[in-house]
Amino acid sequence: MPLDPQARVFLDQLAAMGAPPMTESTPQDARAAMTMMSALGGQPEQRAATEDRAIPGPGGDIPVRIYRPESQGPLPAVVYFHGGGFVIGSIETHDGVCHQLATRVPAVVVNVDYRLAPEHRFPAAVDDAWAAAQWVSSHAAELGVERDRLAVAGDSAGGNLAAVVALRARDAGGPPVAFQLLVYPATDLTRSSPSHKENGEGYLLTTDLMAWFMDHYFGPGGDLRHPDASPVFVTTLSGLPPALVITAEFDPLRDEGEDYASRMRQAGVDARVSRYDGMIHGFFGLDAIFDASRKAMDEAVTTLKDALA
Repeated sequence: MPLDPQARVFLDQLAAMGAPPMTESTPQDARAAMTMMSALGGQPEQRAATEDRAIPGPGGDIPVRIYRPESQGPLPAVVYFHGGGFVIGSIETHDGVCHQLATRVPAVVVNVDYRLAPEHRFPAAVDDAWAAAQWVSSHAAELGVERDRLAVAGDSAGGNLAAVVALRARDAGGPPVAFQLLVYPATDLTRSSPSHKENGEGYLLTTDLMAWFMDHYFGPGGDLRHPDASPVFVTTLSGLPPALVITAEFDPLRDEGEDYASRMRQAGVDARVSRYDGMIHGFFGLDAIFDASRKAMDEAVTTLKDALA
């Protein structure tokens, strides 16, 4: 399909602003730019009660935001990891997404502010994500959730973290993970799939920006094929929880997300791909801009609701 007209307007508007490429910015300036862009997505119609707190992590306390819907518990839990190339993004940039998941599934959602690179390089983000999932499971009673109804979710870099947490949980014998919601996940940080060449320029997430993210995340000499970095290289994907993998047609990460789902299916995992034709990386959560964003959220909510029933 051609590029969605809403995506073309969005990209043209960004270009007309004349801002320098993110690759020419400091991580701090890039974080501010992502916060501004996420605000364009609008506010959710329903909001959950929230609590900001800090939980113990391997490198110090990890900030989290806990979203509690009005529904009576015990409820399922969703641990959400934001996107942003492991360098940018925050609790705030994905606040609207987490409100929607909390109120519509409904579920207690824990939005994790894991450590970012280059201040904290690989595997700091992975270790924080794993610690957060363990904490949610071990504090299920306090949170008013059922321990065996826990999902991990995330977009882009956050989809990577969700996938890695599910793998760690499988290998460690817990905590039990009932479902994975992986939104255009980065599963192969070597960036070797055809869609990186096909969609590497002109669609928001570029080849140069991916390289900028990886340079910050790993520093010199990083192992891009480490299973905690690129889950597509894990020896076996059997025994993982069911998954919904959402992809976008004009996204460099499209093929690696779809390949990861295919490999899970080959290993006997119930993994489904839902590709949004005409869409670009980053569309999820920008409801005020993309009709497809609302459709993808509807699909995510319905799937989580069924999986965690």
